[in-house]
Amino acid sequence: MQTVSEVLNDANTKIQKSFDALKNQFAGLRTGKASPAMVDGIQAEAWGSKQPLKNIATISTPEPRQIKITPFDPSTIDGIMKAILAANIGVTPQSDGKVVRITVPELNEERRKEIVKQAKTQAEAQKVAMRNVRRDANDAVKKLEKEKQISEDDMKLALDKIQKATDDGIAKIDVELKAKESEVMAV
Repeated sequence: MQTVSEVLNDANTKIQKSFDALKNQFAGLRTGKASPAMVDGIQAEAWGSKQPLKNIATISTPEPRQIKITPFDPSTIDGIMKAILAANIGVTPQSDGKVVRITVPELNEERRKEIVKQAKTQAEAQKVAMRNVRRDANDAVKKLEKEKQISEDDMKLALDKIQKATDDGIAKIDVELKAKESEVMAV
């Protein structure tokens, strides 16, 4: 049987995880600046299986608009090139046989708006996740009150704390979204 503090801690942890997930998603969005996070989710064929790029190469940004991928084993370059093209992230890799370079082009207005729309969709999905956490935590607290584990006053206090945690999480998402939006729309 859970206690109120366990329910609250669980809810706070899940809300924080939702926020962290959003930050990771935002890191992968293209903003016109090169970022290793752009290629984080890409899996390349290497040594007979699919491997995350960061496991088979070092990824750096030597210039503001360039990503440099240096494979540990030069024989994996073809797999890395194919994986980047297949990921459809809007860039074309170039190789000199030793390293793969990705030049990040300037974003046009239309593409910027698409990225902002994608960011808003991701933010909304995480808000929904937070609201689901709130619903589950509220149900758990109401169940404790129904089973006479806690008083009605304790239940109302816990519900208020859950609501505040949810509101704080959603506010953090809004701040992060605004920052990402201004970063993407900056020319």
